[in-house]
Amino acid sequence: MGWCTTGYSQPRVVAGAAMNTSSQGAADKGAAIADYGFLSDCHSAALVDRAGSVDWWCVPRFDSPSVLGRLLDAEAGHWALRPAEDFTSERQYVGNSLVVRTVFRTSSGEAAVTDALALAAGARGHDIGLDSPHVLLRRVEGLSGAVSMHSELAPRMEYGRTEPHLSAVDGGVQADGGPVRLCCTGPVELKCSEGVVRADFSVAAGETVDLRLSYQPSYGPRLELAGAAPSIEDTVAGWESWSALHTSYDGPFPDEVRRSALVLQGLTFGPSGAVLAAATTSLPEQLGGELNFDYRFAWLRDLSLTVRALWLAACPDEPARLFDWVSTSAGHVRDELIQIMYGVAGERDLTEHVLEHLSGFRGSTPVRVGNAAWEQKQLDVLGEVLDAAHLLRHQLGELTGPTRQLLVALADRAVDSWQDLDAGMWEARDAQRHYVSSKVMCWVALDRATKLAPMLGNAADPDSWASARDEVRAAVLDRAWSEQAQAFTGAFESDELDASVLMLPLVGFLPASDGRMRATIDAVEQRLGKGGLVRRWADDPSGFLICTYWLVECLALAGEQERAQTWFQSATEHANDLGLLSEEADPDTGELLGNYPQAFSHVGLINAAWRLGQPASQDPIS
Repeated sequence: MGWCTTGYSQPRVVAGAAMNTSSQGAADKGAAIADYGFLSDCHSAALVDRAGSVDWWCVPRFDSPSVLGRLLDAEAGHWALRPAEDFTSERQYVGNSLVVRTVFRTSSGEAAVTDALALAAGARGHDIGLDSPHVLLRRVEGLSGAVSMHSELAPRMEYGRTEPHLSAVDGGVQADGGPVRLCCTGPVELKCSEGVVRADFSVAAGETVDLRLSYQPSYGPRLELAGAAPSIEDTVAGWESWSALHTSYDGPFPDEVRRSALVLQGLTFGPSGAVLAAATTSLPEQLGGELNFDYRFAWLRDLSLTVRALWLAACPDEPARLFDWVSTSAGHVRDELIQIMYGVAGERDLTEHVLEHLSGFRGSTPVRVGNAAWEQKQLDVLGEVLDAAHLLRHQLGELTGPTRQLLVALADRAVDSWQDLDAGMWEARDAQRHYVSSKVMCWVALDRATKLAPMLGNAADPDSWASARDEVRAAVLDRAWSEQAQAFTGAFESDELDASVLMLPLVGFLPASDGRMRATIDAVEQRLGKGGLVRRWADDPSGFLICTYWLVECLALAGEQERAQTWFQSATEHANDLGLLSEEADPDTGELLGNYPQAFSHVGLINAAWRLGQPASQDPIS
């Protein structure tokens, strides 16, 4: 085929069987989150399981309603493509790409299915994802013997609410439902019945069958793809060209860092540069629980850590685009609430509602779209934006008027509001508190603004910022320490340990060698560590991967390299066979939980891997 297949890790073999898949969804077939591979065209995302079923595709944007949504309900749509007899399978990403190749082995032979969300033909390097043909490509190759294959496509628009009308068109079948038109084409006979498109065919060694599912709005005439049709080869070449520009990282765990950088790029909305928190909505933090939220948006909370990760694993152009998106999205900042998150194109209104008709991943309800956290007060975002600007100060050059206005407004807001209650970085929905992480990030906002003052024009007030910064520091040192816990805790005058305080050394508030900080690091490790993961607080049932990577960084900064590496490996071992991480994992079973793949977890991996290769306290972009 002209390109080779390499894997992040050793392929995992799974057994499967031919079946009528129309009623076998993730909600009731016992699927695990780790079963899914991640496809992206930097506009939308799809998830394909080990047995060849695409159970999630939101198109034309990451946050669009799904057209294939079996991930969240058995009847919400899927495209299964697999052998018609019993099989085992193993899979890998193709080179440095987000194209998945699954090899199926049967008693009669072997066949491979290669899946991709097509990149625009000819798109290379930094241009990948700026445009998208919105096409899901599926190639079947005969490797040995002869393998009978079965394809079953059941599109269901608007999160499974709409069963489309199916009609024959040249070379395939057209599905029209609601605002969406899909067209499935390929060199095999496609048969339609009861809202499902089926095909049965055989591939012998050396034979290839290419199938494609393309999207367009339902209104207007059928659109033809302009120019060269997108292909798997071109899509792999596009990803490989992007990877070739981002090879400067030479620290520990290079394969894991490279894969995480690709995931972050796959979670980037190409036209704007916004990085999503995850590709999914409502994958549960605990199976059967209610903590199921929509993560298909971009959080300012993640900004400075994401900027650092993109800097280390990619190149300065990537985080600079992200900061440009923030400046544009925020617009003029006056007296209104500082918004903590936006849609991928900068939308502000992300009103949350529940999809009552969906049964949820393995019965975990409610299924939510939109996220009510957009209306929360979270003071930490002030520091995240200013920290990002400080990290990028040499790339940003002379700041534009809007950017100066934004940064000055955020610093002034930190002066005025650092003493306020807020919802905190974990987005508490019960009550506001004096969260320590929020206070520390206000300190970061004021510290970085003071350092950036020469770039911020006449409106800069470095004396006021520096004075408030010192007040915040004194308050944190006085009110965040608990004698009972012998650690810095999650909120002022609290004895409850919270892993968010691991941020203190990472943002330069206190060195990891400070006596009270060392005691805090030890307390988090001993009391919140479980099963090789760090929980956010003592009764948190799941291990939070970003918290575990924060512990790695803190231990490395404290000179505890061996302990740091042990924790890094225990966290990273939770990645699936494709190197993908979700938000959390069960510390008892190791099962991945939460939305997936999770940008914050891959950001944490990159930053922690880099830190393991540095002398204590060294930071090239501080």
